[in-house]
Amino acid sequence: MSDSPTTRTWGAVPNRVRLDETDRLILKELMADARIPNNVLASKAGIAPSTCLGRVRALRDAGIIRGFHASVDLEALGFLVYALISVRVNPQARNKMLAIGQRLRALPNVQSVFLLAGDQDFLMHVACGTPKELRDFIAVHLASDPAIANTQTNLVFDHLTPGD
Repeated sequence: MSDSPTTRTWGAVPNRVRLDETDRLILKELMADARIPNNVLASKAGIAPSTCLGRVRALRDAGIIRGFHASVDLEALGFLVYALISVRVNPQARNKMLAIGQRLRALPNVQSVFLLAGDQDFLMHVACGTPKELRDFIAVHLASDPAIANTQTNLVFDHLTPGD
């Protein structure tokens, strides 16, 4: 990993780090399985385990790796209905976008919230147990919120991820 500056088309690169192919391979493997043993990761990257450990540590220190997370099977927990809900904020509430986004993220059943450019202001990924729970979520938390002008709900039939 070199220290020379680079630019990206989206977001700032933490510490302006340029990644080489080995770093990219390490990241790809960790994104597929964050619990991969270091010696297996090193073998896949074609480097010594000590070098691999140092590269992973450098990626963490640079803020490229922000954490390691469990991938949870929401269906096993009873969440069978998934939706992407587009949210448009009322014009008079536009000066509170960050606070609105944080409030949306704190709602029950919300998996993630994205701040958007375009016709809609936020996109929420929501997981509920039943269609009625989804309807109630929208009615209680979104339709009744004076900061929200409108919503559009799309049901998710399947989520295709890399490696599927």
